[in-house]
Amino acid sequence: MQVKDLTTDELKALIRETVLEVLEDFLPDPDVGLAVKPEFEQSLLAIRQRRAAGASGIRQI
Repeated sequence: MQVKDLTTDELKALIRETVLEVLEDFLPDPDVGLAVKPEFEQSLLAIRQRRAAGASGIRQI
């Protein structure tokens, strides 16, 4: 398949994927190999659950 045969959405997806690959090459994850505190992990899981349930925005404490 040639670029001229791609739809606009396919071309955008290809460009997005290429940009992400290049960024990953130049900007490695500084947190690789580091541990996450259990409290923080639980906080992230709670956020994921709220979003899956349809909640949005910042939770009030």
